[in-house]
Amino acid sequence: MPAFSIDTELFPYTSRYLTLSTGARIHYVDEGEGPAVLLLHGNPTWAFLYRHLIAELKGAFRLIAPDYPGFGLSTAQEGYTYTAAEHAAAMGEFIERLDLRGVTLMMQDWGGPIGFAVAECQPQRFEGFIIGNTWAWPLERMGQKVFSTLMGGWPGRIGAWCCNGVVRFFLSQGVQNKLDDRQLAMYLAPFTARASRGPTHIFPAQLRGAGAFLGEVWAGLPSLGDKPALIVWGLRDFAFQAPERTRFEGLFPKHQTVLLEQAGHFIQEDAPSAIAVAFRQWYPKRHETVGEHHD
Repeated sequence: MPAFSIDTELFPYTSRYLTLSTGARIHYVDEGEGPAVLLLHGNPTWAFLYRHLIAELKGAFRLIAPDYPGFGLSTAQEGYTYTAAEHAAAMGEFIERLDLRGVTLMMQDWGGPIGFAVAECQPQRFEGFIIGNTWAWPLERMGQKVFSTLMGGWPGRIGAWCCNGVVRFFLSQGVQNKLDDRQLAMYLAPFTARASRGPTHIFPAQLRGAGAFLGEVWAGLPSLGDKPALIVWGLRDFAFQAPERTRFEGLFPKHQTVLLEQAGHFIQEDAPSAIAVAFRQWYPKRHETVGEHHD
């Protein structure tokens, strides 16, 4: 049975489930027909984040949006500790079980390192990437390290326990277009029970704690550098800014960059139509674009 009721007016998609060999039960939506586009979320979101993009693109593409164990409507197996490496392993098996091929992978926030980890292990399944406001290497900037220490330490744990503080912080600071009560309720719903809120502050702690995992992802990125990439970047993000974007541009010579001037961290909320337009224009010529840049 679902852990919470989905507002089907906001998220009118069929819920599907896949039980992994570990016992984790993965919730996902699989909408439309055509070339596969895999949509990976970050913290503290779930497939709901991609509802607008799914609506925009499902007429021509197959959109698959899973929830990581402990997020959305997915449940984790006993002993799961909600680390980035565990999430990457879960998504790797998920992709294998669905036998996805010719995939365009969209990543944002923690979806970046998790998605790239999977792509490095199974490069033959991936045709290209949509990269939005993320990173894929050990933290370097001091502000990010301080954020990890605070949000992933006792302030974040207490805030999550008392009032779902991590979710409320990210969804207030990470969007330029303020969410209404119904939308916010859908983001809060997976973490209504205090016992379910641990994953939300583990991810910030992992910004520093997953250094070895992030180092491995970073070391493997050059192996993917020949694949085309569409970089869609919110310019009002509090977390990932020009240094991360320009590094991706250097890593993927066959890239097109689209700057989203009015978008914050959660570009899927702030600029879904602009992302969809950019993707539809980029996809037919993705193998031809080299270093293009658009405002």
